[in-house]
Amino acid sequence: MSTVQAPRRTRADVGAMTLAVLRIATGLLFVWAFFDKAFGLGYATPEKNAWFAGGSPTKGFLGNVHVGPFESTFHAWAGAWWADTLFMLGLLAVGVALVLGIGLRVAAGAGTLMMLLMWAAEWPPAQHNSLGEATRSTNPLIDYHIIYALVLIVVATAAGGAVWSLAHWWAGLPFVRSNPWLK
Repeated sequence: MSTVQAPRRTRADVGAMTLAVLRIATGLLFVWAFFDKAFGLGYATPEKNAWFAGGSPTKGFLGNVHVGPFESTFHAWAGAWWADTLFMLGLLAVGVALVLGIGLRVAAGAGTLMMLLMWAAEWPPAQHNSLGEATRSTNPLIDYHIIYALVLIVVATAAGGAVWSLAHWWAGLPFVRSNPWLK
């Protein structure tokens, strides 16, 4: 009687699975943020402030920016319909793309831009805000927004959609074959 052994996983297989876990977890982070802000699930967003209940997902965050060279710009954007719409569509699109493993280049670009704007809104280099209060910044350059941006870039450039994704199906679609930047 012979025994059939399961194929041995290579280091590359383990690396691809690790990237897939990172990709999916990061995608779920974006999807969760979308649903919490859209429906006011009571975590970061109370139900009364939900986007679908007429609330603004940008008003609270951007309206309370009191630091950095873009303070007045962020105040002007706070609560604007276009800022709310772009922010919410960005959260959902980046999250879904990451979870499904499709459009990772576009998702990485859009998500990185979103993270850099949020970094600029918190302006970690400042030790004090415009109100004279300590910012409590833990690092003047690298914060969680930068880490998320780097994760997006790594996932998009290191074959993060190679396993547990719809990447092969997506890449085979005629409009994606004609426009490889959509991979």
